[in-house]
Amino acid sequence: MKLATLVRLALAGNRTDTARAVLTALSALLATLAGLAALTVLAIQKPAGDAYVESEQYRNALLREPGLRGGTAFALLMLAVPVLTLAGQCARLGAPARDRRLAALRLAGATPGQVTRLAVLETGLASLLGTLAGLAVYLGGRELLHRPDAQGRLALPTDVLPSTGAIAAVVLGLPLIAALATALMLRTVTTSPLGVSRRAARERGPRLWAGPLIGLGLLCFVAVRPVAYRFSGNASLVNWLVPLLFTVGGLVAMVGVLSGTGWISYTCGRLLRRHARRAPALLAAGRLMADPWAGSRTFAALLAAVIFGAGAAALRAYFVAQDSLAREQNRLAGVAAGSDPFYLATMDLVDAAVGVSVLLAACGLMVALVEGIVARRRAYAALVATGVPRATLSRSVAWQALAPAVPAILLALTVGASLGRGLFPSVGNGELTSEVCEATAALCADPATRAQYTRLVQTGSAERAVAVPLEHLAWLGAGALAAVLVTVGVGLLFLRMSTAVDELRTA
Repeated sequence: MKLATLVRLALAGNRTDTARAVLTALSALLATLAGLAALTVLAIQKPAGDAYVESEQYRNALLREPGLRGGTAFALLMLAVPVLTLAGQCARLGAPARDRRLAALRLAGATPGQVTRLAVLETGLASLLGTLAGLAVYLGGRELLHRPDAQGRLALPTDVLPSTGAIAAVVLGLPLIAALATALMLRTVTTSPLGVSRRAARERGPRLWAGPLIGLGLLCFVAVRPVAYRFSGNASLVNWLVPLLFTVGGLVAMVGVLSGTGWISYTCGRLLRRHARRAPALLAAGRLMADPWAGSRTFAALLAAVIFGAGAAALRAYFVAQDSLAREQNRLAGVAAGSDPFYLATMDLVDAAVGVSVLLAACGLMVALVEGIVARRRAYAALVATGVPRATLSRSVAWQALAPAVPAILLALTVGASLGRGLFPSVGNGELTSEVCEATAALCADPATRAQYTRLVQTGSAERAVAVPLEHLAWLGAGALAAVLVTVGVGLLFLRMSTAVDELRTA
């Protein structure tokens, strides 16, 4: 089959195929913006001088201080995680209709390899269009937002641009990753002229691999401070070893939570089947046990956002404890010094990013839930035709979503908070030395007489445990659970349309 023919077939389809391509392109656009924003922050040139020289052309300290740019770029990249998960959920939209179209191509003479390449090309083209649009939005926004103030300082790093290779890696790498992921998922799929079958039958429930993985991730975070202290004399080693521990620890812990969600789904299904007495819970139990990994796929972005938000809450608690300890030491020393609101203000930006991530994850959750209802509309219509009330089906869908969601969110909150406390278990200050002028304001203000009345005051070192941010974690968990409830409510609207008896005649 020629490339032109493959492209033409990849662009063909009905309105559902068009919606899937548009949503995939939109997800790729958002991921491109997040990646290019992170690269732009990393592209800021450090001024000449020591390691503490700041880039004074920016208003925000996150951009001025060289030591804070790495964390800013990492936070921007974390925003791409729920976006990419949303892209994966959008790629499954209208899967039954696409399976029938691929089966028709097999019936017309296409080989299994050609059908697989067609599905891969369809996802890759949609992602490429999205990344190109994202590049155009990035370049256009860079010109529009380049507005220096009266002092010539910028709100955003619009004066720098990532290298051509880095931009090309994002614009071309994301579609390539999407295409490779599609090819990987199609390894267990067989497309025949009679339909699509998946060689993914699971004879037993998932094993509990979450514990060792979460423990390894926590160990990586606990090791960050000792490693940085042990190799403090070798800056080049610390500069790549510490980010490696952060990345490996975060990814391993996230994989552990997602694998634990599969085990939670299967266990919830077993408990419901054993103890439930009503039809909605029994129907949900059968679905949870038949496909326990559906919870991991559906809640992946939401759980990633919750882990990140819980870690940010633990970091905020560290800054609050640090601020409180500094105030106490200044009071004991007789120094009237206020607190520095920079770090807490920065955490407000991080919380806003977490909120955006939860919103994007809720969109992906809604797409997955609606897609699952539409994919099983013939089964639901058959149940309604045999006399099962629609209210029973609605409650079963709610059971299926909420039963694994509540313990999975609690697990994500616990893991995220544990990672943060593993990195910052306590806050301490060394001996504080300050000058105190014991005279009138006029004498202390005069440099000639100030030295006569000034003495040094020292306070001993202090250490304080960081409190567990229970209130912040409770609000984060409530927000995530509210997102699940809203998406369930939207999904139930589609359930009524998908349970019409006419759906039994769907080919």
